[in-house]
Amino acid sequence: MPKINFLIPVFISLLACYTLQGQDTTQKVPITEVLNKISEIHAVTFNYESSLLEGLKVFPPQEKLKLSDKLKHLERQTNLTFNPISDMVIAVSKAIRLCGYIENGRTAEPLEGATIQSNSQYTVSDENGYFEIPLSSLEDKIIIRHIGFKTIERQARFFNLERCDSIKLLEQQEMITPILIDAYLVRGIDKKQDWSTSIDYKRFSLLPGLIESDVLQTVQALPSILSVDETVSNLNIRGGSHDQNLILWDDIKMYQTGQFFGLISSFNPHMTQTASVLNNGTDVAFTDGVSGTIHMQTDHNLNSKFKGTFGLNFLNAELFTDIPIGQKSSLQIASRKSIDDFIRTPTYEVYFDRVTQATEAENNISEVTNSNQDFNFFDTSLRWLYKPSENDVIRLNFILTNSDLSFNETASIEDALQTKESSVSQNSIAAGLHYKRKWNDALATNLVIYNSEYKLQAINANVLEGQLFLQENVVSETSIKLENIYRKNLWQLKLGYSFTETEVINLNDVDLPRFVRRDEEILREHGAFGQAWYTSSNKDFSVRGGMRVNYLTKFDKLIIEPRVSVRKAIGDHIQIEALGEFKHQNTSQIVNFQNDFLGIEKRRWQLTDNDSIPIIQSKQASVGIMYKNGGWLFDAKAYYKNVNGITTQSQEFTTKYEFEKEKGQYDAYGFELLCRKKFKHFNSWLSYSYINNTYTFEALEELEFPSNFDITHSITLGSTYSNKSWNISAGINYRTGKPTSIPLAGNEIENNSVNFDSANNRRLPYYLRLDASAIYKFRISDAFRSEIGASVWNITNRENTISNYFRVGENDTVNGFSRFSLGLTTNAVIRIYF
Repeated sequence: MPKINFLIPVFISLLACYTLQGQDTTQKVPITEVLNKISEIHAVTFNYESSLLEGLKVFPPQEKLKLSDKLKHLERQTNLTFNPISDMVIAVSKAIRLCGYIENGRTAEPLEGATIQSNSQYTVSDENGYFEIPLSSLEDKIIIRHIGFKTIERQARFFNLERCDSIKLLEQQEMITPILIDAYLVRGIDKKQDWSTSIDYKRFSLLPGLIESDVLQTVQALPSILSVDETVSNLNIRGGSHDQNLILWDDIKMYQTGQFFGLISSFNPHMTQTASVLNNGTDVAFTDGVSGTIHMQTDHNLNSKFKGTFGLNFLNAELFTDIPIGQKSSLQIASRKSIDDFIRTPTYEVYFDRVTQATEAENNISEVTNSNQDFNFFDTSLRWLYKPSENDVIRLNFILTNSDLSFNETASIEDALQTKESSVSQNSIAAGLHYKRKWNDALATNLVIYNSEYKLQAINANVLEGQLFLQENVVSETSIKLENIYRKNLWQLKLGYSFTETEVINLNDVDLPRFVRRDEEILREHGAFGQAWYTSSNKDFSVRGGMRVNYLTKFDKLIIEPRVSVRKAIGDHIQIEALGEFKHQNTSQIVNFQNDFLGIEKRRWQLTDNDSIPIIQSKQASVGIMYKNGGWLFDAKAYYKNVNGITTQSQEFTTKYEFEKEKGQYDAYGFELLCRKKFKHFNSWLSYSYINNTYTFEALEELEFPSNFDITHSITLGSTYSNKSWNISAGINYRTGKPTSIPLAGNEIENNSVNFDSANNRRLPYYLRLDASAIYKFRISDAFRSEIGASVWNITNRENTISNYFRVGENDTVNGFSRFSLGLTTNAVIRIYF
């Protein structure tokens, strides 16, 4: 111990000598002497209060250093700042520091990414909202900004510089729609005061069977939204077909919604941060989508830190980056690529078999052998956000998606093997520009311009006949929309105009014998809209009413669409609402033949001709009541909807009337119920939907009969557990079978065709699926965090029939065929956030 005590002062003496050598001096001297020496060498004058430097000593800087380096040397030793007033005068003052916590003034939640700027310095708040910034004087102007909140601008003297206080930012009312019901289904799915159901994936927990925040899978957990064939490219809202849905990605209309030909969404889950679902009482700014609207949006916050995500699951690899560009701009890029080029997982095989099921890609005629089946997909999306001033925001979006499937057909012709390739591809490319100008606290203007392109192409090789059959379906749409929003006291007024030009091309090209048919249609539409929204001061009453006037130049046709939404609170726990709307749309999807496009994606888009292909028009009304108290939520709605102008080709007939081309309408009325209980970390829910959906086709044998989308009863039961580390979810989906027609017993064939009994007088077996999923989150280091997850879809491996059809076989017999949903399907994911 004495030896150790002897070494300690020796070590301290050596350390002091080393430190003094680093300072190039042996002792401290009064700072006034150092400043006088610098003044002589560099011919400058220091301006300061004499009391500021009394008794202050420093290690002198090396004489060979530049003036700026000498001043930095002194700043590091003192609590002083040296600010040049001119080339010859330098002001000396005490250093000032501002620190604090930026918070949401309404919720008191910390705001990450707020920018704090002084006259010469810049910083951003961290995940706790904390920041600190050095100041040159009390007169420095401090500017605090965050997208969606009002900017603070004031001199430093008006902040508390003695301690780190909370600084509250107030929300910009025209940019934030208040939440009416938090955790409507699970955390992150909310009911908003604009009558929409909103999904916020930053706060989203988990739904059964999912390990991705796939928008078009998530919305199927809501009442009256389902898919009769279990794909995201065939969503049915209140009995409507998929083409009756308006799908928007950052205000861009998308005509392709699914990758893997409908089994997963086309929209990258990391890029798509929020989504709103509306099935009635739609804002007048939206047109199209007579059954419903799904509006997906990217993150509209200006991020100041570089962030990224890399993920890998059994279907694809994914990469997402958020790159700040200066203080006023940020760029987000996201991409996914299938892993088929590297490995075929069991999950991939199940998905591939589901896509090619009952198509030419799976089973060819007996003389032809299929080989070299190849499938891959990728998508890329981009969002650039630029805020040139406090009152201006510019957003640029771009998306590219592609799915390709190909296979070889081989046959023996004249004792020689001949091979030809068949293929089908589906891709979209779209770009949009959004500009927002805030003129003052009351008035704002939005301008949206986009172009959306969709192409479906198939090459069907007939190796026996040496024939190639080319099919194409192309949609190109350009649109511009301008709207002005005025908010004053309890009122919000909206006035706007839109113009849309849509072009649709359908091509059928056979090389032997030569046959070409190319149909090209263009339609231009002008729209003007106005809307008023009143909300009482205590938020217990809200009414929004408006009208949209549409003019179709090609047909010289005017369509007027009124829309209204009313909500009233009764006490603290009950809300009642009434919604109504008129809507129309000019495009629809049809099926000419079940083997079009190799039978893999057989639907093609078409434009109305206002005759054999009518303009689709809808009327809808609904009433609802909602009760919330003590973690319980009950939401019940009844609705009636009439949609006129549909065609048999757009309704996916696979049995009777499969080849008819008639126009008609459907009437649907139904009831929806959601019951949810929230208890600590658990959210449990039961949703039920009843619908009666009936076709009317005056030119068909049966004037009225059940719709192909008449899923009378649908029930979903689920529960989710969430905490900081775990998200676990399980649930059951049940629904009655889809209507279908069967051959007439005893007279199955007539004129070499199947002779059917009454239309849709039978149903397929009921649909039942049990799913579960789990995700575990953990931190690798301060800079990296990660999550791993797994899911099981259709745990019981039940064989659910989703459609059927009949064909005349050999010996005058009728053969029945069925298509089935996914069987037991597992998936796993690992993601790293940086």
